[in-house]
Amino acid sequence: MNDSTEPRQGLLVWIDLEMTGLDPERERIIEVATLITDGDLNLIAEGPVLAVHQPEALLAAMDDWNQKTHGESGLVARVKESTIDTAEAQRQTLDFLKAHVAPGSSPMCGNSVHQDRRFLEREMPELLDFFHYRNLDVSTLKELAKRWNPSALAGFHKRNTHQALDDIRESVAELAHYRNTFLRLAGSERDEEA
Repeated sequence: MNDSTEPRQGLLVWIDLEMTGLDPERERIIEVATLITDGDLNLIAEGPVLAVHQPEALLAAMDDWNQKTHGESGLVARVKESTIDTAEAQRQTLDFLKAHVAPGSSPMCGNSVHQDRRFLEREMPELLDFFHYRNLDVSTLKELAKRWNPSALAGFHKRNTHQALDDIRESVAELAHYRNTFLRLAGSERDEEA
C-alpha cells in the first residue's frame, strides 16, 4: 500500500461499472468500483464499491438478462436500498483516486472500457476527465489471443459475477495471465529476470 500522502505517477487505475443495460442514452450506472495497481499489477489500494440508487421504474425496465444477473447477485436490492446518487458516487470515487494517483496519469484500465467511458461521459464527466485519454483494455488482448494464439486463453476462466469489484479483480488477473502466456517477448526485462 502507498504510505505517502502524495499522489503517485505510473500507477494504473482500474474501473468497472455495472449498468441497467448497454445504451448510455437510456440506461444508467448502478454500481461503480475502482482499484489501483502498480505497473506490475500489484494491488496498491481498493476504492469504494458503490451501489448507485436508481428509480424503481428504471430497474423494472431492465431487460431479462440484466434483471436475472443483477437480481441474483443482490445488486438490484443494494441499488434500491442505496442512498448514494450518481453525483455522490462520482465524488467518493474521485476522492479515493485523488488520494493515490495524479490526475491524467493513468489510462482507464479494465475490460471493454470504451463502454464504461460512454456511460461516464454522460453521467460522471468529472470522473471521466480524471483519466488519461488512453485505455488499457484487457479485452483487446483477449481478442488478439483468440486469433493469433488461442492456447494463451487456456488456464484462465472468469467467474463472470457481474459485480464491479469482482470484475476488476478478474481483469487484473486476466492481464497478468496474458502477460505470462501471450506477451512474453524474447529479450525483455521479464525474461532476463526469470
